[in-house]
Amino acid sequence: MRKPLIAILGVAVLGLQVSSAWAADSCPDTANLFRKAGESASFFKNSYGYAVFPTIGKGGVGVGGAYGKGCVYAKGKHVGDTSMAQVSIGFQLGGQGFSEIIFFQDERAFKEFTGGNFEFGADAQAVAITLAAEAKASSTGASAGASASKHDATTAAPGYHKGMATFTIIKGGLMYEASVSGQKFSYKPR
Repeated sequence: MRKPLIAILGVAVLGLQVSSAWAADSCPDTANLFRKAGESASFFKNSYGYAVFPTIGKGGVGVGGAYGKGCVYAKGKHVGDTSMAQVSIGFQLGGQGFSEIIFFQDERAFKEFTGGNFEFGADAQAVAITLAAEAKASSTGASAGASASKHDATTAAPGYHKGMATFTIIKGGLMYEASVSGQKFSYKPR
């Protein structure tokens, strides 16, 4: 009885830490943050477009989930809105807020993402940009590299994978996990 109570209290405390990360950032502000974050900056020049999520909230105790809303851009124009949902299974405890951007290498990758319900499987990789990130199953289910600050990003696996490149910036909270997860996206044109 005491262990479940401790776990619930721990998640509540972590939830308070994450609450500061839930501040309503805009898509343009978040994109500008990624423009200034090391290697993610170069993808703006060479990609067909991108989807940006100002804040994705993530939490779990054994079974976890994440959710966030964002904007989709093609050739520099806001063309639609998107949402992301994630379910994860495995050892996990805590809560976390992060921003995410997915670059589309070409029109084919853009159409694949916007063509309906798109999913990243557990083998997708995200590059974490802050020191708060750790080597673990990341938001997209794979190991991620980390750098000293959000303005000094380095990539663990540079370049596109299947026409897409994903970066995250941890905003707050603490999450311990060794889990398997995937992300599912929906798209609504403007």
